[in-house]
This record gives sequence, structure tokens and C-alpha cells, in this order.
Amino acid sequence: MSARITHRSGWARRLVVLAPYLWMAVFFAIPFLIVLRMSVSQNAIASPPYIPVFDPSAGFEGIKAFVGALSFGNFRNVFSDQIYIYAYLKSLEVALLSTTLLLLIGFPIAYGMARSPRALQPLLVMAVILPFWTAFLIRIYAWVNILQREGLLNDALLALKLINEPVAWLASDTAIYIGIVYSYLPFMVLPIYSALERLDESLLEAAADLGCPRWKAFWLVTLPLALPGVVAGALLCFIPVVGEFVIPDLLGGSATMMIGQALWVDFFSNLDWPAASALAIILLALLLVPIVLYQHMQARTLERGSRW
Repeated sequence: MSARITHRSGWARRLVVLAPYLWMAVFFAIPFLIVLRMSVSQNAIASPPYIPVFDPSAGFEGIKAFVGALSFGNFRNVFSDQIYIYAYLKSLEVALLSTTLLLLIGFPIAYGMARSPRALQPLLVMAVILPFWTAFLIRIYAWVNILQREGLLNDALLALKLINEPVAWLASDTAIYIGIVYSYLPFMVLPIYSALERLDESLLEAAADLGCPRWKAFWLVTLPLALPGVVAGALLCFIPVVGEFVIPDLLGGSATMMIGQALWVDFFSNLDWPAASALAIILLALLLVPIVLYQHMQARTLERGSRW
């Protein structure tokens, strides 16, 4: 009887371990392979609008035909097209600047939340999460109304005599940054708050006893201990902002083409699925760089901790 229980518990542990891998296989690996297969296919006027170069049902002969017909022309076209290159560079520029703005705004908010009384902190966390209770698309459409020439922002600035005539906020890079900072601010605040909330106050007291000023204790004690939260928040913001589509499409102008918009145009307007798939594969490769760097940094941190 005990052997059966042990056997069942062993299978249960294996299923628990396998569950994340099954999730990754179903929702990441298989879709990735489908997109990769389309990226090396040829565009065609058909349904679906591409000619696959790999047929799994053909077995070994299909693999031989695939190797012989394998072409990376779609990837070459991406690197030779100035529109695609501009879209990638613009996406990286917007993501880097937006992540910097989010860090400059989010860190003081998270620091203030962590230093506030314990009884008040749950309410502050709820206030940060509260915007998520409204649909993302509705919130962005609200900013369309706020930023238009006759919108609330211009009315408020005119009433305060800060401007003499309405400013064209909408359809500009400024509107994109406003929308991104507003939408992604919780993703920056919460990881930093989580790191600061676990900060041992005795470390700051020890620094003060040793004659360390507050500003120096912040740079030498608080900031290094909050660094994991800063990096996690930066990745949570940078990675989705690079591929953002809704915010630049609704708040940006026609001159602002990010990679998410280029993907949408190729998939739904041009029906060039192979080119769009190649764009997506290259975007994924770009986003893997910060993820790998973060994992390397985490591994080094754990290694230092184990030595101590």
C-alpha cells in the first residue's frame, strides 16, 4: 500500500514539474515553430497567402525538399528595406526612452509607498493596480479625448494661462510617451516596491550610526538592494513596449511607424505573412538579448549569495 502511495506521489511530482514545460510547449514553442515555418515560406495569392516549403506529412522526402528549397529571402528583405529598419530603430528608441521615463517616475512612487506606514501600503498598492480594472483599449481611447485640441488637457492649460492657444498633442511622439508611461507605470512600480518593501531597516540604521548621510546611504544601501526590482520592472516595460501596437496606432502620427504597426500592415493589409513572420522572428531575437542578460545577472547574484 505504501509503495502505491509513493508511486502516485512520484507521478504527482513529475506532473507538477512537467506542467510549466507543457505550457511553454503549447503556448510558445509550437506557435514559434509555426511562425518560423511561415518566415521561410513564399508569399502567394492564396488562402493562406503563402506557399509552405516544409510539409511534415511528406516524411523524410519532405525534409529533403525543405532543405533544398530553404531560403532566407524574407529575412534579407527585412534588412534591406529602409521602412523595416526605421520601424525597428524607432521601436527601440521609444522603448528605451519610455523605460527611462517610467523608471524616473516609478522609483520615487515605489520608494514613497515602501516608506509609508504599513497600514497605508495596501491602499497605495490598490491605487496603483486600480487602472487595470478598466479595459486597456478604453483607457487609450480616453487619452485620445484628453489630448485632442479641444480636449481636457488643453482646456486645463488654457485656464491656467500656461498656453495661449491649443497645442497639438495628439498624433505626436509626446502622445505616445504619455500613453506608454500611463499604461505601463504599474509594471515598473510594483517590482521596485516589492524589492524596497523587503529592505531591512537595520541596514540603514547601521549606515547612519557609522556617520553615513541619508543621500549616501540611499546610493550605497537602498539602490543596490532595489536593483533586482529595477531590472525586473525595466524588462517588464521594455519588452512589451518594443512590440506595442495599440498606443502608437491610436496616439501616434503617420510618421511614427513602430514594428508592431509594420507587423499589422504586413499581416492584414498586405497579406504578406512570410515577411511579417520574418519581422516577428527578428523582433523575438532582439528581445531575447535583455532576457539572457537578466538571467546571467541573476545567476551571478545567486552565485555570490551561495559563496557567502
